Amino acid sequence: MTVISIVVTFLAYYFNISFNVDLTLLSIAIIFPLVFTIRGSFKRREKALEHLSAFRSNLKTVQAFLMSKNGLTEQEKIESVDILIEINESVLQHLGKSEYSLKDLDTITDKVFQFTLDKDATMAKGSRDKVFRFMRDVHRSIENLHSIHSHRTPISLKAYCKIFVYVFPFMYAPTIIYAIGSESLSWVAYTIVILTEFILISLYNIQNHLEYPFDNIGTDDINLDNFRITR
Repeated sequence: MTVISIVVTFLAYYFNISFNVDLTLLSIAIIFPLVFTIRGSFKRREKALEHLSAFRSNLKTVQAFLMSKNGLTEQEKIESVDILIEINESVLQHLGKSEYSLKDLDTITDKVFQFTLDKDATMAKGSRDKVFRFMRDVHRSIENLHSIHSHRTPISLKAYCKIFVYVFPFMYAPTIIYAIGSESLSWVAYTIVILTEFILISLYNIQNHLEYPFDNIGTDDINLDNFRITR
């Protein structure tokens, strides 16, 4: 964007192109969609934090419940903890990847159901029902996280913002030259155009990083390690 801004401003001076355009409409056409998408991406990040917290706390509840059951042997308790850790690790790994399939993850989460069925002789029906209720909350958190992982802000709106950010210098540079006068110091026009474009592209990049908070690329991404059972 810096190169584009410099080239466009240079060409405007070289060919003596300047005109007076109301920049209010252009600003609304760019700033409003950018602010809207940034706000939406920030809400997605906050929702992801809520669902991750609920996901870990529900798994810890299931773990505490199973570990407190007197009918289970120590080996069976260790087995149940291993299953919950596997679910935890698999979900966090899934969020860090670009793959959207939940088939393998569903197989892993079903191990809790199979574990309770295998312990039919040692676990009362009420205890199994409690595990199923706790796991229902776990499944809800997983589905919510997967929805955030696989569904982004509208692509058409992002494309609209990106196009206008790149088109803006072609309208902005001649307008700035007209406003300050073609005989004025040219470095003023260059500075204004470059600074404005820097702000716009920075806002766009902020939105782009906030939109997917699990890839550990942006500085504001979620640290998934904080939501491990064994942290």
